[in-house]
Amino acid sequence: MCFFKFCCSCSLSQEQSIEPSLTTSLALLVRVFFVSFSAIMESTPPTSKRVKTRGVRSGGRLEGWFSGDNELIEMYCFETSTKVINNPKVVSFDWLKSQKLDNVRKLLKDQLLRRFLEMKGNIYPDLIRVFYTNLKFEGNNLGSHVKGVDMEITHDVWTVVAGLKYAGLRINKGNLGVVEDFNKVQYYKSCLKIQNAQVRTCSVGGLKLDERVLALIVIWILTPRGSNHFVLIEEDLVYIYCIMKKIKINWIHIIKEHMQKAMRLSDYHYPYGVLISKFLLYFEVNLEDETSELVKSTQDMNNDSLRKMGFTKINGKWVSKDGDHGASSSVATAV
Repeated sequence: MCFFKFCCSCSLSQEQSIEPSLTTSLALLVRVFFVSFSAIMESTPPTSKRVKTRGVRSGGRLEGWFSGDNELIEMYCFETSTKVINNPKVVSFDWLKSQKLDNVRKLLKDQLLRRFLEMKGNIYPDLIRVFYTNLKFEGNNLGSHVKGVDMEITHDVWTVVAGLKYAGLRINKGNLGVVEDFNKVQYYKSCLKIQNAQVRTCSVGGLKLDERVLALIVIWILTPRGSNHFVLIEEDLVYIYCIMKKIKINWIHIIKEHMQKAMRLSDYHYPYGVLISKFLLYFEVNLEDETSELVKSTQDMNNDSLRKMGFTKINGKWVSKDGDHGASSSVATAV
């Protein structure tokens, strides 16, 4: 209204014809009003009604994943939907044999790890997050619920899907003492190519060949983490120690503990994407129209992996680039 008065007064003061000026001013006023109104509407935050409409659009799919459980849907939306899934790695036992890494191959086979380490196939990122959102630890079993399917993962299921058995030492951060005669610093030094090297951190860089390969498998596949792959924590060394000493580890227990850790820590990545996708297939969860990703061959451990570790191939055998052959302290018969 003030704008209108201002326009009229200006027109009268100039002693011009009121009607043409008034008509022009009114037209201009109307135009300014609508432009201003449109700008205000565009800059206004969306109302609860608009937010609700967006939620309803995606709600159908979420309700299908969580069978309409609003509490779980809310947890997924605000917590688990943004969690990163670890990039899966694969180790082929045929490749280990072709590269004459027979000691490592036999040690891993003794731990009944072949099927688990060689797992490939499609992974389903959305449903992996749904699986973790619903994951429960029920005694020695795992339980989850995905797309209306109750999944009780018993010891028998672990054996069928991953070839693992619930047997061996149940190791975790709170009970590393169950491994007798283990000393972190002493054992780490025994794994080094240069035995008298100064030790400040337990890094993977100076390890002998077999221990270096096992370290990669532990850090990237058995107990994967999202970062800091260059430093060995005490649990990593315990696992390598047990594998090298042929002490049977309960890998089902280890994997379950690692799953719990990933759920508890917000910055931890979700591990075991391929394994969980195999569980979905085993329990015949409907995977039609779900987003999937194929584990690529570039995720396999290969010759380039060994070169990046600081080894080179001479006369068909992998040796350290610094001239030390980096042979492991233990000897195994090729299988």
